[in-house]
Amino acid sequence: MANSFVFSSESVGEGHPDKVSDFISDSILDACLSVDKNSRVACETLVKSNVVVLAGEISIPKLKGKPIESVLNLDNIVRGAIREIGYVNDDDVFHADRVFIQNLLTSQSADIGQGVDAREAEGKTHAEQGAGDQGIMFGYACTETDELMPTPVMLAHLLGRELARVRKSGKANWLRPDAKTQVSVRYVDGKPKEVVNVVISTQHTADVSRAKIESYLIKHVVKKVIPRHLQSKQTEFLINPTGRFVIGGPQGDSGLTGRKIIVDTYGGWGRHGGGAFSGKDPSKVDRSAAYMARWVAKNVVAAGLAPFCELQLAYAIGHPEPVSVFVDTFDTGIVPDSVISDAVTEVFNFKPAGIVRQLKLLQPIYRSTTNYGHFGKAGLPWEQTTKTKALMAAVKRLS
Repeated sequence: MANSFVFSSESVGEGHPDKVSDFISDSILDACLSVDKNSRVACETLVKSNVVVLAGEISIPKLKGKPIESVLNLDNIVRGAIREIGYVNDDDVFHADRVFIQNLLTSQSADIGQGVDAREAEGKTHAEQGAGDQGIMFGYACTETDELMPTPVMLAHLLGRELARVRKSGKANWLRPDAKTQVSVRYVDGKPKEVVNVVISTQHTADVSRAKIESYLIKHVVKKVIPRHLQSKQTEFLINPTGRFVIGGPQGDSGLTGRKIIVDTYGGWGRHGGGAFSGKDPSKVDRSAAYMARWVAKNVVAAGLAPFCELQLAYAIGHPEPVSVFVDTFDTGIVPDSVISDAVTEVFNFKPAGIVRQLKLLQPIYRSTTNYGHFGKAGLPWEQTTKTKALMAAVKRLS
């Protein structure tokens, strides 16, 4: 008898309150890195009604103690991010030009700074760059899709992208920025066989009927995105199942940076260490080591060493080496996991400074990561598969 189960993953649109917060935080991060690539940024954003609150720590060495506002207009950055998302309509309570902004950002703690900086300091046993925090990070890859990502989360992201494209094109001027998507996929013997149901909840103007929203989105979004071979007569489409979604965005719900960590990664398929990404510069291993783990796992799968690979990394704050590196192919590897693990540690440098250098992370690239997942996007450094030959050579030598 075939082994069958259904797995579901969700995504959220750019106008979802938590994603609004993420995008503002990453916009501030990119602005800081544009001023000084060595900026230390931990920026969190809270949005509610017509208020934006910025909190966290930012240090820009180039400023030498001068206030951030001497080089960056934070109000303009915040309003520009909100405008880009699309909160510019006259009926928006949360509006790019009308929000109140409260800035509670301070400088990074000197105690944390000395542990992370590549310099000698009292009580520090080395002069290398250390991890910005302790914690565990996971990376995952599989052969299910061209992006080497799990099918449910990729489809959920693609639905969200297409929904946003339609909204911004003006073809459906009744669409508004807040939205969520969800896809449930039936697996048979470990392979995706059909989409069981699709859920889309999208904010809209008050004058459009649910019937029009449903018919339009099924035809112009769902049918366009979901591959035909995964659709069936039994596939269920749940469009705005509450019946009405006029009050949305920060007017309807508060948003906070870092609350969509499963959406940002593998849709619940791979494990997660708990750390959020947005608003953090790459000295924070919550972000950079998760990117590194994805890069390694993807190269393992792309090299043909295994159809599934998960990598766990662990770090101690201020320490220049990972405290553990664990490779798991779920017994699908062409060689034992111990051999792949040895090859991985030979080919890749897992020191925080090494991660930043290999992936070229001191660039203002983070706004492009915020929405529709941090993985599975072409052009991002950790999505490259440039280490497959080196990995295969190492495995051959170590086997």
